[in-house]
Amino acid sequence: MKMRVQSILFLIITLAFTSCGPFNKLEKSTNWEELYKGANDYYQAGEYNKAIILYDKVLPVIRGSEKAELADYNYANCHFKTKRYIEAAGYFSNFYRTYNRSPLAEEAFFMNAYSLYLDSPDYNLDQQSSQEAVSAIQQFVTAFPGSASYERAMEMLVDLQSRFEEKAYQESSMYYRLKDGLYPGDFYRACIINFQNFAKDYPESKYNEELAYKLVEVSAGYAKNSAYQKKEERLNDAIGFASTFYRRYPSSQFTGEVKKYEEQVKKELVDHLELKMKYAEQAAAQAAKITTGPPAEIKENK
Repeated sequence: MKMRVQSILFLIITLAFTSCGPFNKLEKSTNWEELYKGANDYYQAGEYNKAIILYDKVLPVIRGSEKAELADYNYANCHFKTKRYIEAAGYFSNFYRTYNRSPLAEEAFFMNAYSLYLDSPDYNLDQQSSQEAVSAIQQFVTAFPGSASYERAMEMLVDLQSRFEEKAYQESSMYYRLKDGLYPGDFYRACIINFQNFAKDYPESKYNEELAYKLVEVSAGYAKNSAYQKKEERLNDAIGFASTFYRRYPSSQFTGEVKKYEEQVKKELVDHLELKMKYAEQAAAQAAKITTGPPAEIKENK
């Protein structure tokens, strides 16, 4: 109990002391030059939260003056240093638009993109902010192709693209798992569309071989579960996907599995064509019967 009372007293004394400290006195000042110097001093000392408070007070006063340029840049960087990346990106973007001829303009443009990049989430979360980061990076490398930060920006771009690729692959895997659920037809179709789109969007992906094999698998399953009118077309699609797989991946570890599905599909296609021919013959016979009318003995009875 005694130690608790001592701790409370120590806290009260500390608060009382700090409330009379130099920062608190400076914060209450109305002298903008004093505030400006204090903000810059705290910035240089790495006390960015205090610098932000003082810049907030002095920036409206010095707006349009020669002192505003450095203060605006430092203000944006304070937010970056304190990991307020979205705010930092906005302030760096405003700086570039306001001072596009400044020696700091290129750095501010890069820092806008870098802030958005650092705020972008892991691949399994919504990638809207990552798309914004990609756009900002592309604008930077287009505007400053000779920048010392160009390679760094390109590395960021590659990293973000890999996140999009990973997210797209995980979505493909989700559809693949769902094909074994209550409504397989819908997810077979979703897999086929998704796998083909993935290959178009990421032609160099390490996942393309696996998805090309799964494309044969799901297209075979889709054809097998199709209605009679759609079956032949979908069986031929599956055979076509298998042929494409062999051409693109002649030494694949999945070749044996692809051949198994292809053989099943070809057998099913033969059975389907035989059934189709049988139906055609039955239809032709029925049509002939209708055309020639009833047998002769029936006519005579009439």
